[in-house]
Amino acid sequence: MAATSSTATTHLIVGSTSRLHNTRTTKFFQNGVVLTQKKTLSLRRRRSASIPPTAVLPFDLSPPPIDHDLLETVKSEGAKISGEGIVETFGNDGEALDAADNGVAAVDLSHFGRIRVSGDDRIQFLHNQSTANFEILREGQGCDTVFVTPTARTIDIAHAWIMKNAVILVVSPLTCSSITEMLNKYVFFADKVEIQDITKQTCLFVVVGPKSNQVMRDLNLGDLVGEAYGTHRHYSVNGMPITVGVGNVISEEGFSLLMSPAAAGSVWETLLSQGAVPMGSNAWEKLRIIKGRPAPGKELTNEFNVLEAGLWNSISLDKGCYKGQETISRLITYDGLKQRLWGICLSAPAEPGSPIIVDGKKVGKLTSYTLGRKESDHFGLGYIKRKDALGGDTVTVGDNIVGTVVEVPFLARQSPPLLSKSSSS
Repeated sequence: MAATSSTATTHLIVGSTSRLHNTRTTKFFQNGVVLTQKKTLSLRRRRSASIPPTAVLPFDLSPPPIDHDLLETVKSEGAKISGEGIVETFGNDGEALDAADNGVAAVDLSHFGRIRVSGDDRIQFLHNQSTANFEILREGQGCDTVFVTPTARTIDIAHAWIMKNAVILVVSPLTCSSITEMLNKYVFFADKVEIQDITKQTCLFVVVGPKSNQVMRDLNLGDLVGEAYGTHRHYSVNGMPITVGVGNVISEEGFSLLMSPAAAGSVWETLLSQGAVPMGSNAWEKLRIIKGRPAPGKELTNEFNVLEAGLWNSISLDKGCYKGQETISRLITYDGLKQRLWGICLSAPAEPGSPIIVDGKKVGKLTSYTLGRKESDHFGLGYIKRKDALGGDTVTVGDNIVGTVVEVPFLARQSPPLLSKSSSS
């Protein structure tokens, strides 16, 4: 029996090694074997009964040969690219946002920073330099952690993957250089720690939307579906390593994919062939604000501390001393939070930095604004004094823009400790 197909299709071949083949060329089926006439993408995960899955492929992210054809690939799909090489839009922002809500979208976040922390003392070092408890994590696990100043003012949230030979940190493009410099500053002579900015040696994609799990299953990566946030495993694309993890920058759902630039074009095309809608950075920023994920230079600045930003899930309250720990402990012990971050549904466009007013008194500041999914919708993020407004309350932003205070998904899933009744406000 023989059959042909001229469109992008996916075929799963079951055997001792699981493989995904994807190509845009003609395929022939003969006796259960797929023969292709052009280069085929193979996403392969080796299995062994005696070796744990996360230890199958030692993955230390040594800089690969650069063969970066990703930008050419996305250009052919209508992408508008900035002078810095950031994919701004595919001209489909509305469709991409709808896919993030109801289907699945793929986003190239290769402009985000990636920092590799290696050396025998890497876990203890990060444990002391950020808010999460790294000592309880094991290879193949991950977490969010926050870099703060000694007075607990926020610098950035980092998503961390614990690998066999290193910890990989994903941070904002705005803070990557400063965090790398800061970490190097705190590496002392006897410390066995190395800090490396690997942003240019890697690419990062994220998959968002309720159909993300199905895409993973169709790519034979279903073993990650249902795993804890931050769980990650290593695979191979045409012999090149790729790490796939649970969750993405703005949500515990979806997935993140870290790979060599040489593999990026093939992986991107494979995601789109599975029905993922491409999303550019403009729509991603809109989604960030709507979901309520704080960003450096906006919600994460020297004006606000990590608890006011609501980043409770990234903070260990019972580990030993770390930078900012004394301030955080005092704020919790004495219920010292004066303001908190909220979403605000607005009646009109508003400028970030505009005052938030209640009964003629300034009670906060707008930090981010975006046009909503409809042209008549306007949405922002802002800090408001706890005693002056709660969810559902009406505020004024700027001179005469009406706002309604609302909870946002990213902050709603944070789990603060049980404090006094007023502190949960």
